Amino acid sequence: MDYFVGLDVSLRSVAICVIDAEGNAVLERSAACEIEDIVHCLARFNASELRIGFEAGAMSQHLFFGLQAAGLNVVCMEARQVNAALSAMRNKTDKTDARGIANVLRSGWFNPVHMKSREAHAVRALLSSRKAVQRKCIDLANEIRGLF
Repeated sequence: MDYFVGLDVSLRSVAICVIDAEGNAVLERSAACEIEDIVHCLARFNASELRIGFEAGAMSQHLFFGLQAAGLNVVCMEARQVNAALSAMRNKTDKTDARGIANVLRSGWFNPVHMKSREAHAVRALLSSRKAVQRKCIDLANEIRGLF
């Protein structure tokens, strides 16, 4: 049997909702936003039966690669589409958002987001830092030139 897991992620906690193929809630829980805690909550399910989805955000790279390394099937969904689907809900809580994300995952009405590798993010950070240092050096040189 297939299970669909919706994660509503914030910086400190994550709301977890597991639904089956018919849309019935099997598990609803809140946990700390750590890979080990999420894996521990989902330990009673077979990893091959789970499909985990969450919307793109600040923690998405950490969760995506961490849960993937734990052997889970993970999908990062486009935030605008998930937001549009969840905006029709009456009650906006973390618990109901997690259930809505699981239902969006079950229905397949989403576009997956390409998750860049950690190496790509590291290279981008280095290039951004280099550009900032260059800009500061030019500003300093211009300031000194202006003082003379």
